[in-house]
Amino acid sequence: MVFKRLHYAWIVVLVTFLALLTSSGVRTAPSVIIKPLEDEFGWTRASISLAVAVSLFAFGFGAPLGGSLIDRFGPRRVMVGGMALIAVGLFPLQNLTDLWQLHLFWGLVVGVGTGAVAGALGATVALRWFNRYRGLVVGLFGAASATGQLIFVPSLISLVSTSGWRSAILVLSAASAVAFVAALFFMRNRPQDAGLEPIGQATAASAQVDSRFTPLRQAIRTRDFWLLAFSFFVCGYTTNGLIGTHLLPHTLEHGFVETDIAAALGIMGVMNIFGTLASGWLSERFDNRKLLATYYGFRAMSLAALPFILEMQGMFIFSIIYGLDWVATVPPTINLTAQRFGRGSLGTLYGWIFCSHMIGAGIASYAGGFFRDMLGDYHLIFVSAAIMGIIAVGLSLSISSPKRLRALAQNPA
Repeated sequence: MVFKRLHYAWIVVLVTFLALLTSSGVRTAPSVIIKPLEDEFGWTRASISLAVAVSLFAFGFGAPLGGSLIDRFGPRRVMVGGMALIAVGLFPLQNLTDLWQLHLFWGLVVGVGTGAVAGALGATVALRWFNRYRGLVVGLFGAASATGQLIFVPSLISLVSTSGWRSAILVLSAASAVAFVAALFFMRNRPQDAGLEPIGQATAASAQVDSRFTPLRQAIRTRDFWLLAFSFFVCGYTTNGLIGTHLLPHTLEHGFVETDIAAALGIMGVMNIFGTLASGWLSERFDNRKLLATYYGFRAMSLAALPFILEMQGMFIFSIIYGLDWVATVPPTINLTAQRFGRGSLGTLYGWIFCSHMIGAGIASYAGGFFRDMLGDYHLIFVSAAIMGIIAVGLSLSISSPKRLRALAQNPA
């Protein structure tokens, strides 16, 4: 009886959450397998990091591709295709022998697949299925990446230490196949496909934002587009590219124990879930520019402190502070994009802004490995990330104010 009363939107949310969680779990793998690959094949940290960077770049450019395809064909086909690509890219890695295979299958195939799934997919689902709870649902989808980290990283660390890195790839392949099947059978493009209406009534203001469409060629001529893109570039540089790829190798090289770091990453994941859900709630109530500036400011401070953390107590504190705003930047960035340019073009425009995020991540991934090989540690790259976090504070506060965004909605530039 309860199931019959359940709006199908929540089934779509569950399927989308599973796809985003799995995609996030796949993206965590490099930090866990870098050292095993070095030990088995003798590859340098920079060469492995380059494969991760290629994947992050492909991930980034997969986002606008996925966003355009979502606008044209709907989220169901993109989710099914993206999960299929992830699975197809992971399976051959079981027999990895040469570096070019890592660049091709992990770098390009998995990169494009995860980018198509992670880019504008969650934002589009929230837009189509919800007039009420949108911010919360966007926050929930952002938390999916945190949950993926929480579930997969400690499990993969344990699995790699007991059964080898190939077992970790096998588990990720199986998880991708499960998400593919769920998307194939249960995902729907819009409420009308299930004979339903979105949850909640649309207000006149939200309906105006929902119907407004800004072409990419027009958006890129605006200052706000580039402020959003460059601030999200910093977000990628300071999260997926640097911490997501190099935190675990950094800590192991400074005397930390794998089981302790797994616990710290678990705490980071829990804080990430809380922070992203809270950010979704806050983004509906406060100035999104100030939220972004606050998140980037705290991130900069935590990254500046990271090179000096040599004990687990400090690492746990870092995990709490850093974890709270890992993905917290996503809801306000999506909101600002929609408010400025209209939700009708959100898939395409947020896809390109997300691409900027992953370009930053790819640069940080390779730069981290390069400077570690050259200098023997990651200290310089952590300091660079802290400086970029401060720059992002200024970029965020320079985005058009809520009053101006409302004026632009009435009379688009």
